[in-house]
Amino acid sequence: MTEDGSVYKRIELVGVSKKSWEDAIGSVVAKAAKSIRDLRIAEVDQLDVTIENGKVTAYRVRVKISFKYEKD
Repeated sequence: MTEDGSVYKRIELVGVSKKSWEDAIGSVVAKAAKSIRDLRIAEVDQLDVTIENGKVTAYRVRVKISFKYEKD
């Protein structure tokens, strides 16, 4: 709980992009914003890549998103 009495929930999401980690993060936040209200923080937890034939083919990011918890 914060000083003002608010409560926040945190979930973990994974985004993938063929362009960059930044694009993958943006995708996660944009998609989360469509179904979750009052997003507050996106914490990048892990970065990795997919490699095929010696080349990077996808960027993957694990993001922890927090949002204000509303019981009602």
